[in-house]
Amino acid sequence: MAPDQLERSRRARVLTLSTVAFTLLFAVWLMLGMLSIKIKPELGLTDGQLYNLTIAAILSGSLLRFNFGIWTDRYGGRRVMTALILFTVLPTLMVSRVTSYGELLVCALLFGVAGNSFSVGIAWNAAWYPKEKQGTALGVFGAGNVGASVTKLFGPLLIAAVPAAGFFGGAIPGGWRFIPVVYAVLLVVLAAAVWFLSPREDRTPARGRPFSELAAPMRHAKVWEFSLHYTVVFGAYVALSGVLPQFYFAHYGHELAASLNLNAQLVADFDTIKTLKGEAHASYMAANPDVRADLDYLSKWVGFLAAVCFVFPASLLRPLGGWLSDRFGPQVVMAIVFWGMLASGIALSLPLGLGVWAFTAALFVLGVGMGVGKASVYKMIPDHFPREVGAVGGLVGLLGALGGVLLPLAWSAIPGSTFAALLALTVLSTAWFTASTARGRKAAAVPAQQAA
Repeated sequence: MAPDQLERSRRARVLTLSTVAFTLLFAVWLMLGMLSIKIKPELGLTDGQLYNLTIAAILSGSLLRFNFGIWTDRYGGRRVMTALILFTVLPTLMVSRVTSYGELLVCALLFGVAGNSFSVGIAWNAAWYPKEKQGTALGVFGAGNVGASVTKLFGPLLIAAVPAAGFFGGAIPGGWRFIPVVYAVLLVVLAAAVWFLSPREDRTPARGRPFSELAAPMRHAKVWEFSLHYTVVFGAYVALSGVLPQFYFAHYGHELAASLNLNAQLVADFDTIKTLKGEAHASYMAANPDVRADLDYLSKWVGFLAAVCFVFPASLLRPLGGWLSDRFGPQVVMAIVFWGMLASGIALSLPLGLGVWAFTAALFVLGVGMGVGKASVYKMIPDHFPREVGAVGGLVGLLGALGGVLLPLAWSAIPGSTFAALLALTVLSTAWFTASTARGRKAAAVPAQQAA
């Protein structure tokens, strides 16, 4: 094989394996979002406890992103990604055995480490791809965000297909507990694929460089600006992906059940049903099997809407965002993204009384902006910091993902502020971006004026 063909083959393997790994690890990271519809009544959890579980997983998948970015640049993505996958296997499997809120919280803290796979993949691909192709490559990798929809789409189908008693006398549990078992098996297979199929001679651009040199870009305002932008397009995406199933169920479940012509008793008693927990929930469902069947059907629709109308555009359009950024420049793309997110954010925040379908349409526009915008932010990083992509990308990912923690906290502290808080954050980010872009144009114009 010719050297250039060999190089393209190695790049393709890195991109393919890292994207598949990121997709599965992202699905694991956010699996409680959809499963919470079943977990909440079975374990008798409160809304506050659900928020705590979401925050625990997001924090665990965020706080080490800077470290994982540097480790990848120093030791290579093959080693770091494989180790991360293997670490995630056991806590993912243990989710299938939890019997209390405390046990589930510990599992969330441990399997949540999967979220750091983003920093690993960004640094790994940036080390293999030339600058003129990095936007597209990082956009393709980032499309692994679609993993947030895996549980939403396939979880309800598997739960319905698998016997409630599970298999082999309960050794493999049924119901929602079957999902983490499937993920654990897939993680083991994935770890083997990454280790044996990725290039053995990996790229390590930070090997031998001192930590102080790698951390030097943190003094630049651009790093913090990019972090705020990424909070808007990614941190908010993570937060919404985690709470959307419950949001749809709580705010639009009754309307959706009525529009789907589901069981009349389910429609009539919906407000009561959604407050039932523990034994009360189990007793009601046992006494009303038709309601239970239609409630499962409603859960499928909730997962479908959250996935197709938000998670899909916010994930699968990331390659498009990378390509557009390579073609027209990330600043142009980000300007358009911000205007679209501001318009949809206003529609979602104001008390307009949106029905479920109008709400879903506005949510789709918001998702499109996030999908394109995530790639644009990460195209700007190698443009400004070509030798510190792992460190800068890790920090931007860390701070951006922390938005996924702060937003749920704001929402729980101020009921009804879900989209208003996101709109306020988008306004702030847009203002910083506009001011920074104006300063950049002014600075670029000075030499031309002097030359004249």
